[in-house]
Amino acid sequence: MSIAKLALMLVVFVDLMGQGLIFPIINTLMLDTDRAFLPAGTSTAARHFDYGIVMAVFYVAWFFGAAYISRVSDMIGRKPAIMVCLVGGFAGYGLTILALMYNSLWLLILGRAITGFTAGNQPVVQAAVVDLSENDADRARNMGYYMVAGSAGLIAGPLIGGLLSDTALLGSYASLQLPFYVAAGLIALTALLVVVTYSDAGQPRQPFRFEPLEIFLVLWRVTQRPVVLRIAIVFFVFEIVLNAFYIFMDTYMSTHFGYGTLGTSMAMLAFGACLAFSGAFLVPYLSSRVTLRAMVGVSQAIIGLCCLAFVLVPSGLLSFVPIVLIGLAFGVGYPILLTIFSLCVGEEEQGWVMGVSTALFTLGAALTSLIGGEAMGVEARLPFLGAAALSIVSLLAIRVLWSFPGVQAIVSRRPEAKPAAEIEA
Repeated sequence: MSIAKLALMLVVFVDLMGQGLIFPIINTLMLDTDRAFLPAGTSTAARHFDYGIVMAVFYVAWFFGAAYISRVSDMIGRKPAIMVCLVGGFAGYGLTILALMYNSLWLLILGRAITGFTAGNQPVVQAAVVDLSENDADRARNMGYYMVAGSAGLIAGPLIGGLLSDTALLGSYASLQLPFYVAAGLIALTALLVVVTYSDAGQPRQPFRFEPLEIFLVLWRVTQRPVVLRIAIVFFVFEIVLNAFYIFMDTYMSTHFGYGTLGTSMAMLAFGACLAFSGAFLVPYLSSRVTLRAMVGVSQAIIGLCCLAFVLVPSGLLSFVPIVLIGLAFGVGYPILLTIFSLCVGEEEQGWVMGVSTALFTLGAALTSLIGGEAMGVEARLPFLGAAALSIVSLLAIRVLWSFPGVQAIVSRRPEAKPAAEIEA
């Protein structure tokens, strides 16, 4: 792997590290009645609602930021767009530290909003990785590296958050703020590496246009592209199923099995480790043997079944089994879906189509956070049961929508196969 690709993977690492780090900590802040972050006497239903709001604000801001920044990266270049995102992430962590110091829910929400808006580096990095890819096989391989970097971030985040906030391990040095100081330092180091090693000089660029409505036009253009639209519908449902599990996994383990910050961090770590294994080994192995459609379909079926199994297991230890299987399945399905998106447009639209994928992901996650937070206040298993039901919808959509000739020509291929002629209707 070149140094430029390594720098891009580190950008993905620090971004996903932030998610793996903050989820267990926010879970503790919202649900632990011994902490003073929320007023004393706040009901369990209200705590679940506040958790959903904090999560949703991040994803809503991410939706707006990713849709715009990814499109602008086609005009100003990948590198400037990535640097904007890193600076915003650093500022968001600073606000989060202040929120924890002063027990301020509003500062926490503001910090999550800024961090979310500037989390648009993922589609930009995805597009940059495509720019550096030589062919379909290299593109799928690089998407696998992308998943490995993100998975490593999901592993590091829970470790940093769980260990540095655990007084049993670090004594008086431990705090909920300490992980965010470390995360901010890693972002600064990443920004320096990107400045020194990565160049986007060879990227084809479009003329710059200031388009305030670009946020909505990114998705509106999908309706005018039948192939992209059919892929996007499956992707949207796929991501809702995964997010219903991922966002509320630690909350369910806290309320149902009594896990604290360290316990839920270990669950996040297991999930991230399985993503890394899939990206490093399963995706390259399956790419030469199985069609794109089969990999997505089987991954979706496994995730749906394991969401159901997650709420049926009788102990917290056994709940790690579906967590591991979902991590492995998502680690295959997600990079393959990104590869499918990339294959359905030309080189000059890679930033746009990756922005579409991230916008759909974040929009689905925001809706899942709001609805799931309310649902958990009623019955803790509802988000996972809903995810299992939606997985059936996703499989039906794959069968029906991906039979369209333009889509079928893409998804029936193996990633290493030689590309067909440009496919778009």
